[in-house]
Amino acid sequence: MKKKLFIAAIAVCAFAVSASAQTNFQTFYDLGRKHFTTTLEGFHQDNWGNTFFFIDYDYNYREGNTVVSPNNTYFEIARCLNFWGDSALAPLSLQVEYNGGFGTAGDMLFAFPVNSAFLFGVDYFLHSGDFKNTLNLKALYKKFVHMDSNVPLQFTAVWGMQDLFGLAGLRFSGFADLWWEYDRTVFLSEPQLWFGIGDHFNLGGEIEFSYNFAGMEGFNVMPCLGTKWVF
Repeated sequence: MKKKLFIAAIAVCAFAVSASAQTNFQTFYDLGRKHFTTTLEGFHQDNWGNTFFFIDYDYNYREGNTVVSPNNTYFEIARCLNFWGDSALAPLSLQVEYNGGFGTAGDMLFAFPVNSAFLFGVDYFLHSGDFKNTLNLKALYKKFVHMDSNVPLQFTAVWGMQDLFGLAGLRFSGFADLWWEYDRTVFLSEPQLWFGIGDHFNLGGEIEFSYNFAGMEGFNVMPCLGTKWVF
């Protein structure tokens, strides 16, 4: 099961200027786990900030050798609030977020929750003069439902580099998350590389770097090939 932040062609904060709204649909083939994952993402900007959401599905429930349905799902929604865009504090936004999900394993004989979590904190936005290169830094208080954390925090970086190396349509983007579950440190990063073909279709992929994530012990690397359709 994947965990993402919005890393499409716009930044996730009140300063996103290339578009006020976007929905995209991504399909990945995970070369490590050997199954497909789809992600539906949406972003909407308004005078009070922006809203972002995504829904992931992993397709790996099999009858024999045939995949017949999804077996994992994960949902995230985040709201950045910024009423002070004309002030010296303009790069700083307040953020509230919810995430959670559900999964199965062993031909659905074993089910597990991705415990609901509520996050509150701040987002600080940095950018180049033309907004082609962006960086969001987030510090969030993270409270799980029925799961303890010795350090109830999450630190996040989200970046985007448009027209990389001067090549129009080539985008390098991604995120890195660091948080704690019980006494375990968890790290997840998913750098992505996309090349736009026309206004809607993108080819590319990502590499998932993780530590103690999604039931996997230690450090793991999972490359994925993908497509993205921007509506």
